[in-house]
Amino acid sequence: CTDERVNQVTKDLFVKYPDLEAFANADQKELERDIYSTGFYKNKAKNIIACAKKLIEEYDGEVPRDIKALTGLAGVGRKTANVIRGNIYREPSIVVDTHVKRISQKLGLTKENDPVKIEYDLMDKLPKEQWILYNIQIITHGRNVCIARRPKCGECTLQKVCPSCEV
Repeated sequence: CTDERVNQVTKDLFVKYPDLEAFANADQKELERDIYSTGFYKNKAKNIIACAKKLIEEYDGEVPRDIKALTGLAGVGRKTANVIRGNIYREPSIVVDTHVKRISQKLGLTKENDPVKIEYDLMDKLPKEQWILYNIQIITHGRNVCIARRPKCGECTLQKVCPSCEV
């Protein structure tokens, strides 16, 4: 699901479900209808409810900062856990989304395909204080310049250091 679609859906969703308790007590079928346009709505609705319940029951309604605790929440994988750690807690983290994976490979920073292995490769190669910024910059770069099907290598500020440059 795109960030744009998520932002459209959550605008109304957070009005209807204003707090964690509202999500924990949501009717799954109704929540499915509310998030239908995001795709995979049945699993997402089930995971949202389960996650909200676990946050209330085990974490007193607080989102944990530990990667193991985060990935123990329903529907939360390493990517989401690292987004939370970086954006909420400002803990250095590498978020491997489709753009970070593709562009890191193009730049020769990793040869791996597995997101966890890519994450560790980038952790080894990038200064820790740059991890969050790298995520933001590379995701933006992937959306606007190094587009998967039609990279704009002629406009790319990384063309001199990119072994995959097509200029």
